Amino acid sequence: MVLAKANLWEIYEGLKYNFLYNNDINSIHILLNLYDLESNMTNICPKYISTNEIRKKVKRILIHRKDRQLISNNIALLIHEDIDRLELILYLEGYKNGYYHSKWVNILEDAAIKYYPVDEIYDRNFLFHYNTSLNEIKMIRENFELEMDNEEKETSYLHDFINIYCEKIVKGKIYNLNMYTDKQLTIEYNHNEMNIQEEEPYLSTNELNRIYKIVVKTIIKNTIRMYKDASWFGVNDRVLNRY
Repeated sequence: MVLAKANLWEIYEGLKYNFLYNNDINSIHILLNLYDLESNMTNICPKYISTNEIRKKVKRILIHRKDRQLISNNIALLIHEDIDRLELILYLEGYKNGYYHSKWVNILEDAAIKYYPVDEIYDRNFLFHYNTSLNEIKMIRENFELEMDNEEKETSYLHDFINIYCEKIVKGKIYNLNMYTDKQLTIEYNHNEMNIQEEEPYLSTNELNRIYKIVVKTIIKNTIRMYKDASWFGVNDRVLNRY
């Protein structure tokens, strides 16, 4: 049994690695199928939000440049697929974390039966996925997320996972941005002499450093928030799937 679990874990890790680092689409389909067979995950709905936020923040830190729109668009084109893959994997990781967290599933189930008859729970597609207006449910979610925050402080699992991925996949693309930026030429006339020059200089090392830092910071903030949301969804779905 232990060997079987170890082999299954290795399969999961191999599939995740191939999808993340080799862009192997078949791997994510196999992984999703395995997850569906195991836990009947029906409410998987990741929100891909990091790329748009990165575009806005890059424009903000490059406010002094006329080509900031072009640069932010190029960044989005270069890395959006990489970020989407990361967000999907961490959403699935978060979902499974919540779905198999018996402690919090039991706590939420005890609360759910106070507010809904059993037959109504049986017919529901959503429980407290989006609605935490009840004080007890709000407190449960807050305590659940606080426990996740404390675990992350001890292990740094998510931060390390994201940083390693960005270091291997995203960093090179950011630091080579100048290769992907088409320079606009301007023509100036001075005493009937024509002077052709680039509208903006290439990005400096300092600017590239700032861009990379803001990209990583934004990815970490959004994906960890998404991981928590997915975990909460997993807890709710496990309660529903008990009926």
